[in-house]
Amino acid sequence: EFGLAIGIQMIFWGIFAPIFGLLADKFGGNKAVFIGFIILGLGIYMIYSGPNTGIFFQISLGVLVGTALGATALAVPVSEVGKHFTDKNRTLATGLVTAAASIGYFLAPLFTKYSLGEVGWQETFRYFMYFVFFGAIASLFIFPSKKNSSNISGVKEQTFLEAIKEAFSHKGYVLLLSGFFVCGFQITLVATHIPGYMQERGMDGWPATIILALIGLFNIVGTLGMGYLGTKYSKKILLSLLYASRAVIISLFIFSPPSLVMSIFFGITFGMLWLSTVPPTNGIVAQIFGTKYLSTLFGIVFLSHQVGAFIGAFLGGYFYDLYGSYDYAWYIAIALSAFAALVHLPIDERPIVRTEIVS
Repeated sequence: EFGLAIGIQMIFWGIFAPIFGLLADKFGGNKAVFIGFIILGLGIYMIYSGPNTGIFFQISLGVLVGTALGATALAVPVSEVGKHFTDKNRTLATGLVTAAASIGYFLAPLFTKYSLGEVGWQETFRYFMYFVFFGAIASLFIFPSKKNSSNISGVKEQTFLEAIKEAFSHKGYVLLLSGFFVCGFQITLVATHIPGYMQERGMDGWPATIILALIGLFNIVGTLGMGYLGTKYSKKILLSLLYASRAVIISLFIFSPPSLVMSIFFGITFGMLWLSTVPPTNGIVAQIFGTKYLSTLFGIVFLSHQVGAFIGAFLGGYFYDLYGSYDYAWYIAIALSAFAALVHLPIDERPIVRTEIVS
């Protein structure tokens, strides 16, 4: 039931990322993200105060939390910040936003592990409501950009539907969708099933917590580094190298004997690649299509990410139930890394120049 709830959460997160993205493009990111935090608070409240079984569990942890994440987590905040910057330094700015998320990802497993032991799961969820309240207040200050570049000079204003049609007719956008699908599969497989996988390998308890905490900590380094590199080098080449590196790191981790040293190695190295995909992926979308509908277009790319996330969360549990092992899910993750490393190479990163004459 937990694997199913996380899978539902991933899908709703993906579905609502472009919906909240459109709201942000039309009415401002502050309004869209604030609404998301209200829904997130409702979902968390239902988890610790409601029946918390069956359909109620799927609605609270799956539907409501997933819907809220479509507004609060990465896609909309990253895109809204990206609108304020030029192609030259946008990846650095969005890298800073992603790094801030990584700080939370580093602290959350440590806080949760401690709080569960001290006060139990219900009080732990109540504590998380304070984070939701802080996020809701902070979201009110995500003011819209005044420039909203759309790579247009002296042509008529592009509509939302025209922007969507243009994006899907561009081969590079479709390839980005494919690549980000792989990212979602891999990170959700790790985030959801690494505790079970470590237990399967005889390393129950702290090793899994250490891995998740190190991923959060070193993701700060990775996202900032990738944000900086994105200002200097081709973003598609950086993404290709990143996915190739994931294949190597996952292979070393699963084919090596289990140990605390290997757990630390995986947490550090995979952490540096964890959300490092976000700044260059968002940067390529903005660079090609401009920023007028950036939250919407990146939201659609993020939907592909979350379809991969659903499959990663579900297949990890499915293969374990079927074969008593997570190995097949890891093999798929390695193969997908190779696929993603290749599909980014043909992307044309040059901005679209629209020449339609104003009537």
